[in-house]
Amino acid sequence: MNFPKELKYTKDHEWVRIEGNIATIGITEFAQRELGDIVYVEVETVGETIEAGEVFGTVEAVKTVSDLFMPLTGEITEFNDELESSPELVNESPYEKGWMIKVKVAGDLPADLLDAESYGELVGA
Repeated sequence: MNFPKELKYTKDHEWVRIEGNIATIGITEFAQRELGDIVYVEVETVGETIEAGEVFGTVEAVKTVSDLFMPLTGEITEFNDELESSPELVNESPYEKGWMIKVKVAGDLPADLLDAESYGELVGA
């Protein structure tokens, strides 16, 4: 499995790419494999400030619906509109085309974000 070294990860299987004070967030390759074929991504929190650990949306696969947990505190500024018509991008390209939200980061990053090596150990990769 692929866990890019430049990203940070959560125990809830989200990834975070930090660029200045903007964070791009999605779910990991491990998470999308566990869920199976993604059929719908719902994020109705654009424009809201969400605390780390709170739910910011849901992802629906053929057999299940799973909450998406905010890895850091910030204002959701953008949803990846391509996921509305092509939710399978989460399966095909979880770290690039399948990103879910962009967030204006508020405050410091949580200390419990994992590096790629630690996340790989968590999921047994």
